[in-house]
Amino acid sequence: MNQVLAHPLDVMHHQTSGQLEILWSDGLLTRLTSTDLRRACRCATCVQRRRSTDALGVSVSVRLTSILPVGEMGLQLIFDDGHDRGIYPWPYLHELSMAQHPEARHEQSV
Repeated sequence: MNQVLAHPLDVMHHQTSGQLEILWSDGLLTRLTSTDLRRACRCATCVQRRRSTDALGVSVSVRLTSILPVGEMGLQLIFDDGHDRGIYPWPYLHELSMAQHPEARHEQSV
């Protein structure tokens, strides 16, 4: 079965709330919080920290301050805690979006 990967149609950074809103080509509209995005960082430092302590200490007040495109690959997210190393590929952001909306996953698999 051929599975076409969803791609972003629109990306909006809600600066007041620090949320990242993404409209996907599969119709999914999601808002990812700064805290969830920061905790989901897959840079080498964050991965190593999670492996050694099973937790990544991220303040619930952390805010997304900037988003930078990384070619057609994804986004680099910059947080107000100084963290700026994580690159979030589009497939990973879609995976995070699907985890937030499990009913959307079920509808697509039918």
